[in-house]
Amino acid sequence: MEPLQGQPKMKHELGLLDGTMLVAGSMIGSGIFIVSADITRNIGSAGWLIFVWIITGFMTITAAVSYGELSGMYPKAGGQYVYLKEAYNKLIAFLYGWSFFAVIQTGTIAAVGVAFSKFTAYLIPAVSEDNILFSTMIGKLHFSISAAQLVSIVVIVLLTFINTKGVKSGKLIQNTFTITKLLSLFGLIIFGFFALKGDVWHANWGDAWNMHKLLPDGSFGSLTMAAALGAIAASMVGSIFSSDSWNNVTFIAGEMNNPKRNIGLSLFLGTLIVTIIYVSANVMYTGVLSMHDIAGADKDRVAVAASHVIFGNVGTYVIAVMIMISTFGCNNGLIMAGARVYYTMAKDGLFFKKTGTLNKFAVPEFGLWIQALVASILCLSGRYGDLLDMISFVVVIFYVLTIFGIYKLRVTRPDAERPYKAFGYPVLPAIYIIMGIAFCILLIIYKPEFTWPGLIIVLIGIPIYYITKYFSKNEDQTDLAS
Repeated sequence: MEPLQGQPKMKHELGLLDGTMLVAGSMIGSGIFIVSADITRNIGSAGWLIFVWIITGFMTITAAVSYGELSGMYPKAGGQYVYLKEAYNKLIAFLYGWSFFAVIQTGTIAAVGVAFSKFTAYLIPAVSEDNILFSTMIGKLHFSISAAQLVSIVVIVLLTFINTKGVKSGKLIQNTFTITKLLSLFGLIIFGFFALKGDVWHANWGDAWNMHKLLPDGSFGSLTMAAALGAIAASMVGSIFSSDSWNNVTFIAGEMNNPKRNIGLSLFLGTLIVTIIYVSANVMYTGVLSMHDIAGADKDRVAVAASHVIFGNVGTYVIAVMIMISTFGCNNGLIMAGARVYYTMAKDGLFFKKTGTLNKFAVPEFGLWIQALVASILCLSGRYGDLLDMISFVVVIFYVLTIFGIYKLRVTRPDAERPYKAFGYPVLPAIYIIMGIAFCILLIIYKPEFTWPGLIIVLIGIPIYYITKYFSKNEDQTDLAS
């Protein structure tokens, strides 16, 4: 649906560099600095640690280049929501959009916002999560608000406000912070290799493929073949979360110059850059820290432990500043892109009607603010981390469905214009689908706590879809009558 005459239209103000920086900036938050600790506890060896990151990178790049075909066919605001609607139907698309609004995007914004606050506390202790500003009992539940939660909300509100002033404002922040964090990460990796310890490297890589659990007391736990598959799947929850949000650039297609070309290229270049950084950073970790040091890093802050070895005591502050830059830029990208999905849903009559309007700066301001509201509530709930663990399963399901949609559309719409075709089709997209389904099945079997809650969140969307359709239909009839 096009805007009515006289209403603001989205402006094509983003180029290839902007799109690439949005992909990379949205992917790199705090995960690469933290999640390797949990991965190492699950699989226990340097070889398998790197394997998990390489497999995740392969899946991410494969999905990204596959999405290139869909972005060329449907260069519209809304991205993945639009692809699912065109390949399947509005219900499937709505279930994605609902999950996206309820927790995928808003939960990620909350988690990244709190990560910013936690590391800011290294420089300003007063904003620590241990500084409780308000505490009360609600029935049998204890509710408290920390300084870190308030800071995270302030950052979310600030970035939302900036993005309501037009896409140029968000673009400037995105490019500045993403380029800074890419250079910082490359710098950390290079200094890390200069500080590499020969004895640590040989100890880690001398027995690189002996998979085992690293237990809290420092001992090893053996793994059966079945348990090993479960350990890989559980490990990939962290690496997939750290590599997620690469698809954010598809949501802003309505504001890209030459979107049929630039969206696909942005997806490939952004995911490739981040995969190289993630694998290199983890190789560097294994050169300066023992596997036990990685697994037992204080509060899982592997990068802080590595930075201590590389830079000495000042290392803590180096990483704190890096994560502040990384998470600030990451949240800007998430906030900017997310509201475009709700805008497109509203145009289909499946979201608040006001979300489908643009302000005088040609951005969906109402969508930005309701996204900020839900993200802020999740910040206060303190449950965003649990929600993100639960939703990893659902995120991959929707990726698999979207990529399968390429095959479906090749059959149902063979004559549609395809400026860019999925790289490696039909083999590479099929490999991603098989790997994605295997990941989900392993989680269902070995880590059900990561699966059923996410499915419940999705299924709640079914009655909401029909209720929304009912009210939207009645509203349209009222408009026609008047």
